[in-house]
Amino acid sequence: MQLADFDYELPPELIATHPTPRRRDSRLLYLNPSAQEVDDRMFRDLPALLRSGDLLIFNDTRVIRARLHGHKQTGGKVEILLERLLSDTRALVHIKASKALKTGSLILLPDQCTASVQDRKRGLYVVDFSRDPGPYFEEHGEVPLPPYLGRDAESADDIRYQTVYAREDGAVAAPTAGLHFDEEMLAETQSMGVRHCFVTLHVGAGTFQSLRNDDLEQNKLHSERIRVDESVCAAVAETRSSGGRVIAVGTTSVRAVETAAQSGQLKPFDGESNLFILPGYQFKSIDCLITNFHLPQSSLLMLVTAFAGIERVLAAYDHAVHEKYRFFSYGDAMFIDRMQATDI
Repeated sequence: MQLADFDYELPPELIATHPTPRRRDSRLLYLNPSAQEVDDRMFRDLPALLRSGDLLIFNDTRVIRARLHGHKQTGGKVEILLERLLSDTRALVHIKASKALKTGSLILLPDQCTASVQDRKRGLYVVDFSRDPGPYFEEHGEVPLPPYLGRDAESADDIRYQTVYAREDGAVAAPTAGLHFDEEMLAETQSMGVRHCFVTLHVGAGTFQSLRNDDLEQNKLHSERIRVDESVCAAVAETRSSGGRVIAVGTTSVRAVETAAQSGQLKPFDGESNLFILPGYQFKSIDCLITNFHLPQSSLLMLVTAFAGIERVLAAYDHAVHEKYRFFSYGDAMFIDRMQATDI
């Protein structure tokens, strides 16, 4: 497999730069496994695709205000994007500047804060801050919108680029499939007997980085922090034993539970993962997937094609382009039921 196998044509005007007025107002493309075709629906119709005994797995990570703007001592502009807090003085960050910064370089930030470059690791920088970076980013940073939105963050993004169930600080990008759920949708699905459980995967900025090697097996993903509790493992086991479906809300939820199931059995997990899911991967924990539309040649698109088949997914994307679905983080969603699929 090559990168070109996961390409598709997307008119720029189909990239959703702002969210819909209401979370549930997005469209929903249903990949119907029995008919091997797609149905055009609305996300508010999701409960009609669910049934009592199903389990929805959500990622409860919370997006932090991870982008800062500063300048070098020489005056050149610098943008810092937080990847991960390492201590109360140190962080792992992406740095955007006219030239790569050297060890010892000093970055001047708002409110007389400074950041000193200590090291480089796989394209990222280890930086020491003159203040505790956690509170400092929350006070002076901004919501780190994806670069393809082509705009600065607005006040509405503080709410809409966050799931309604977000509670664990640490992500620099939203688990976007969850953005379509409002409080009413959560309550409605629970009232019909659909169970909910939560994993945590702190999405890193690496999710937006391009894969560089045409030989997919040679690409490495940045590690992300994951936690899967015993309660999730028990809920999955109970759902399976009772004949319900395990439905992952987003590729991050998939990556979390599949990481925790690498031994062949889903077990509690708390640690780092760089799991790269490609076609041919044998899924161990999920039956269905709710996901947004992903960038061409991205690792997220590869995960979706691994779950539902390359030809089937790319045909669905072609349909979505033809029907003018909205793409990417603030775009529309897909519901993929693979239990009866035969083309995987």
